[in-house]
Parts: sequence; structure tokens; C-alpha cells
Amino acid sequence: MKTHDSFPALTLTWLALVALTLLSLGLGEWFRAAHWLPVLVAAIVWLKGALVARYFLESPSTHPFIARLLKAFIVIAPVALILTAFFGATFSRWATI
Repeated sequence: MKTHDSFPALTLTWLALVALTLLSLGLGEWFRAAHWLPVLVAAIVWLKGALVARYFLESPSTHPFIARLLKAFIVIAPVALILTAFFGATFSRWATI
């Protein structure tokens, strides 16, 4: 598998992560009450996790089990954000110990 350890690729990935962070902050400020915002923020969180896994953790070069485990782990936070946004009280009662 190809690794992404070149400085330009890592720099562009880091810049993309910073841009996505600033975008999510701006969206939160401008569209605070929008009902679609949690879905968009969840998508940004998923994209950032995928970028980190691919370029910094080099998940494509790991064993397939580890790569699938990383993909599943990356999905947990966006799904939790969406569930909390749309089913907050019910989800929080279900998620407590």
C-alpha cells in the first residue's frame, strides 16, 4: 500500500483539517438554529476523522481488521452527534449507565 508520509501531502491534510475546523465554527455561529446543522457538523467530524486515519495513522497500510475497526470508530462520534441532536433526551437516557 502507498503511504502518505510526504511533507506536502501531510501539510495539505493538516491545512484541510484546520479549514474544516474553521468552517464548522463558522457554520455554528452563522446557522446556530438551523435544523440541518447537526447533520453537516457530523459529516465534517466524519471527514476529519477519515483524514486523520488515512494520512496520519496510515490506515490503508494496516491489517484489514484494524482498518475496519478504525472506520467503525470514526463513525461513532458523528452518529452520536446526530442521535443527540434529534433524539437528545431519549438518547441520553439510553446512553447513561
